[in-house]
Amino acid sequence: MGLRADSRADRAQWLRSRSVSPSRHPRGEATLQTQARSDRTWNCFAARAATSGAAPGSGAGPAELVRAAGRRALALPADLTDLDAVRAAADTVVAEWGGVDVLVNNAIYTGRGAQAPILDVSVGDLTDELTVDILAPLALISVLVPGMVERGGGAVLNVTSAAGYVDPLVMGSYGVGYAVGKAGLFKVAGILAVELGDRGIRAYNVHPGFILTERMALHMADVAGLDPSRAAPPEVCGSVVAWLAAGPSPEPANGSLIESQELCAELGLVPGWPPGGVATASAGAAS
Repeated sequence: MGLRADSRADRAQWLRSRSVSPSRHPRGEATLQTQARSDRTWNCFAARAATSGAAPGSGAGPAELVRAAGRRALALPADLTDLDAVRAAADTVVAEWGGVDVLVNNAIYTGRGAQAPILDVSVGDLTDELTVDILAPLALISVLVPGMVERGGGAVLNVTSAAGYVDPLVMGSYGVGYAVGKAGLFKVAGILAVELGDRGIRAYNVHPGFILTERMALHMADVAGLDPSRAAPPEVCGSVVAWLAAGPSPEPANGSLIESQELCAELGLVPGWPPGGVATASAGAAS
């Protein structure tokens, strides 16, 4: 199951009953997403009533895609290893639009040592990686979630990886820093749900599974045995993030892990996917 709550029939009925596409944000809410662009930089991307293009991985930046859809967007370059810069970017969005309703923590560290084995990685590289993967999302949460609580609710969606809770099958699948970074952030959604669920905060870990992004294509060149034909397109995870951001009813258990490929296939969020006879790659893929 891609979703750990309620019945498939209930979810399908909800989907058919919506007056908007599941790939669209139905309310005029502000969404903020982090997205890696190079080894340390990111786009703090904010949009009002954004489409599921809120999670594209390439080509035109997400802000351009949102503007092309006739929505407002704000892109703020910053350094995720600099927590003061992270908080300043979040403060800018709040000052510009009054608050954020949905926070999507999607960026990861891709700098030196990102996939290094234990004997090769330096403490300095680990410090950068854990700052980007754990402390920067927590800094954004500390700035943005209080406003969500004051306004009566909001959502925090943390894009996770099986690397955070499944051991690698072979050396080189991923580095210790990536695994520890994902494992650390993995605990945040459940804590948010327990501490602030009764005050309107929804939080989820969203597992993309094996997704064919540009970054994954580069990674596959260094790891034998990864078959790109089994990878899902980025729209699969993006559509699930948009579905969660919209506040579905019935909704998943607060704080739960969402297997995006299974849920996308279950609800038919991306037409024509998965192609016939191709199984989804979720729990076993350390995305």
